[in-house]
Amino acid sequence: MKVALEKKRILGSGVPLRRERDFRVELVLRGERGLWLALALLFIVSLLPVNCTNAGSREEVKLWPEIEPFKTDYLKVSDIHEIYYELCGNPQGKPVFVLHGGPGASCSPYYRRFFNPDRFLIVLHDQRGAGRSKPFAELRENTTQNLVEDIEKLRKHLNLGKIILFGGSWGTTLALAYAETYPENVAGIVMRGVFTCTQGELDHYYHGGVRAFFPDAYDSLLAALPDPNRRPLPNYMFELIKNGDEPQKQKLSKAWAKYEGKIGELEAKTDWVDNPTESERQKHLITTLALFENYYMANGCFLKEGQLLKDIDRISDIPIIMVNGRYDMICPPVTAYGLHQMLPKSKLVIAERAGHWMGEKTIEEALLKAMREFE
Repeated sequence: MKVALEKKRILGSGVPLRRERDFRVELVLRGERGLWLALALLFIVSLLPVNCTNAGSREEVKLWPEIEPFKTDYLKVSDIHEIYYELCGNPQGKPVFVLHGGPGASCSPYYRRFFNPDRFLIVLHDQRGAGRSKPFAELRENTTQNLVEDIEKLRKHLNLGKIILFGGSWGTTLALAYAETYPENVAGIVMRGVFTCTQGELDHYYHGGVRAFFPDAYDSLLAALPDPNRRPLPNYMFELIKNGDEPQKQKLSKAWAKYEGKIGELEAKTDWVDNPTESERQKHLITTLALFENYYMANGCFLKEGQLLKDIDRISDIPIIMVNGRYDMICPPVTAYGLHQMLPKSKLVIAERAGHWMGEKTIEEALLKAMREFE
């Protein structure tokens, strides 16, 4: 009864069913009431058909063989920034743009193996300030809007038409932002671990939601801070990492990497933080993840609250497949589920026995199957 009255208050009486989406947007944006309440309400008020499946391991799907780029280069995208990019697969194939996570991570050879190299032109690039892009760890002229325009500049530079977007975690945020800005240039989207950067999602990650499942990891992160009670955490973390001395930066960057690494998969190991096996690459990754992620989150990812949800109608006709780990602590499946409810033509796969990491078997298989649908 309470849900029905609330729905009537938001939608008004006698409104068409098509405005059901407006009700769902408001529910999703009420992060302060908890992600789990949002999930319960979404189930109760769901009036549209749901094309949602569970990914198990009934059919084994293997990664494509390792391949090397046929071209690597840099593209100057501003007076400050040059982004590294590489091309793999079939030069005449369907173009797919791989959008890495973070912000502050980078592309790796592993990403190339999700695509049939005979069918796709695989375009990978490191976002501004990350990976091999130059200058390293540069925050000037580094916003979501800048990164969206970099994708468009790279598409034009390569003389490509419509592109498929393939992104995970932060890469889903960037995919949505690009697609809503340039829907006419998008042939399809495959997303893993959906993140729309609402305040509810940020609070879950930073301010206690994760602690319900990983109290030890969360408290270890707080213990690394001079003032563990200061809030909001992303702003405080960014201030400390940006302005602290080198020992403090290293301490906080490692604490952040351990926190994210621990909650990122079902059986996580964080030894690599203290003992990096690919020393330079992993050291760079530890540095940029802590710096960039907290910089972007402190600024609300340079988006208005709920912006990606409010503009979702712009991509309603684009083929979209979402994959989310059942036990994803970083990007809980309630976000993907809510987005799927707002995009009735989309597909949602809940990967069982999986957290956030794309290398977990059921997620890996679901992503490979998703790309088959675009061949």
